[in-house]
This record gives sequence, C-alpha cells and structure tokens, in this order.
Amino acid sequence: MTEQGATQGSAVLSWMPVAVMAVVAGADVVAGPGVGLLPLVSLGPAFSGLIGGWRRTALIGAVALLVCVALGMYDGLFEERRGFTAMASVAGVTGVGIAAAVTRSRREAELASVRSIAEVAQRVLLRPVPRTAGPLQAAVSYTSAVAEARIGGDLYEMVASPHGIRVIVGDVQGKGLAAVETAAVVLGAFREAAHEEPDLVGLGERLERSVARELEGEKFVTAVLAEIGSDHGVVFLNYGHPAPMVVRRDGGVDFPQPPAYALPLGLGAHGGDGPKPYRVDFVPGEQLLLYTDGVTEARDADGSFYPLGERADLLKEPDAGRALEGLREDLVRHVTGPLHDDAAMLLLRYHGHGEGKSVPIR
Repeated sequence: MTEQGATQGSAVLSWMPVAVMAVVAGADVVAGPGVGLLPLVSLGPAFSGLIGGWRRTALIGAVALLVCVALGMYDGLFEERRGFTAMASVAGVTGVGIAAAVTRSRREAELASVRSIAEVAQRVLLRPVPRTAGPLQAAVSYTSAVAEARIGGDLYEMVASPHGIRVIVGDVQGKGLAAVETAAVVLGAFREAAHEEPDLVGLGERLERSVARELEGEKFVTAVLAEIGSDHGVVFLNYGHPAPMVVRRDGGVDFPQPPAYALPLGLGAHGGDGPKPYRVDFVPGEQLLLYTDGVTEARDADGSFYPLGERADLLKEPDAGRALEGLREDLVRHVTGPLHDDAAMLLLRYHGHGEGKSVPIR
C-alpha cells in the first residue's frame, strides 16, 4: 500500500465512530421507539477504543451519551427503563473502550521502544559500507523478507586490510533472531580475521572454525569471499553461495563459477575439501555484484526466477547507490509483492588505482 493510500485509510477509520453513531441516530429517528436501536449508539465508543487514543474514546463516549439522551427523550424512553438501560450500555462500552485504548497505547509504546533498540543493534551488526575504498566505489542494498525489519539472515561487509580490500556476502540458514545471531558471529570473525590473515584461504578457514564452534546441528552459512588487490583482478572463495556477477566494460555479463563446489560454512566437519580460490580479471570500468539467493530465486506471479543477468543494464546509472536502488526496485516489481526471502546486494565499481580519473560505466 502506498503512503497516500495508508493516509486515506487512517482518515476513514478515524471518522468511522462518528459515522456509525450518525447512521444509528438517523435509523432510530426514522424507525421510531418500537424498534429499539438506541443501544447501538455504543458502537461509536467501541470502534474508537479499537483505533483511537483514550482521550478521543472518552470524547466519543461523551458524544454518544448526549446522542443517547436526546434520542431517548425524543422517543419518550425515559418514562420506562429502556432509556436508562441504553445509557448504561453506552457508559459501560465507553469505559471498556477507554481501558482498551490505554492498553493498546502502552503496547505500541513498548513495541516502538523495542524496534528502536533493535534498529540500533542492527546498525552495529550491518554497518554501512564505505562509499569508496581505494580504487573501488561501493553501494549496498538489503531487503528483509520479515515485515518492517531492516535485516534478517543475510550479511555483508567490506574491509580495507593490509592484504587488499576484502568482502564477504553470506546467507544464514533460517530466519528470525537465531539467524541474526549467527550473522553476528560470522561478521565478527570476518572483521577480525580480514586484517590478520595473509591470504583468503586462511581467512576462510578462520571463519569455518568460528562458525563450527558456534553453530549446532545442521545449521550452516553460504558465503562468498572476495579480495581485490592491485593486480587488476579479484580472487574469490565460494562456500556454496551463488556465483558473483561481473559486468564488463562492453556491457557483457559473467558469472564466474568456482573450480569445485564446496560445503557452506559450518558443515566442514562433514568431510570434503574446502573451497579453492580462483581469480577473475577485474579492471577499471567494470562492476562486481555480490548477492544472496533471495535475488536470483525471487519469483514472479508465473513462477519465473528473477533474470539478474538480463537486468545488468540497470547498473549503467553513474551513481552506484542509485544504480543499485534501481535494481532493487526492479526486483520488487518482479515479485509483485513482498519478498519471500531476504535479498542482499553489494555492488563494487572499479574506477582505477588512485589515478584521480573515473572510468565511465558504459
């Protein structure tokens, strides 16, 4: 729903108690005292207690009582018990509505506080990547499948280390707080090891030990590590993760595959060789997109996967942040609704080795 639609919906709900009382009053005047519609005036404060604050509910309740008195006198109901019974009904419903509004307001305040704390924790966990690092321009996008959440089980980080610019994009098995906790373990280990380990294989082995120590059972994390040095190339280490996308200077698209597929992080104890590093040319004017399977496995109404390679033209936008946002918006349009899985994307643009010149993206 758009912001304008949500505003219109809120306006309709805010006027609903008044509209209900007006309809009941009109029907009572037309039908006469024999029909017994007067107690339905209590629907006004009842609706207000569900959607409004306690002050507004009390005001609507006072108006309902005045309407009840006026209609009771018009119908002559105070000559018998029906008028007083209707007033008692309105007063009782108003009291319950005020109590419900107070309780709801308190819970909304508690929820807002919890969300605020969660957002701070999430910003600490998934810190903004630097816009530039050496010869690279970077941008990141994260769309959580959990409603109103900022992060879930996907993770990303970029570190300028003494050994080159090192990047990780990963996807934790599962969702919710458990997945966020696992993501914190992986990112903490990566941030430390990226500065200390002299090669990418040692970095990966360090992550494997950290994840295996913290995870239980069959939980795992798919991830791709990348290291961009000064030799016009990027070295990858792939732990069962989707292959990165490289957009060449001429607009061509490559998805460089690992020489052999390896198990995700956390499953090293099940045997099998670890991943082998492989190098791919990456020169000024080219782009590298690391992403999670929430991007390529997003389906439209017909069940078709998102054609990431065919959408590479969207990355021609000169500003990396706007280019990635355009790709994210196209992904959301493809699924015509909320994503069913978290979708993280990290875009790196190679602009040269400090020559002070930007190479245009064609």
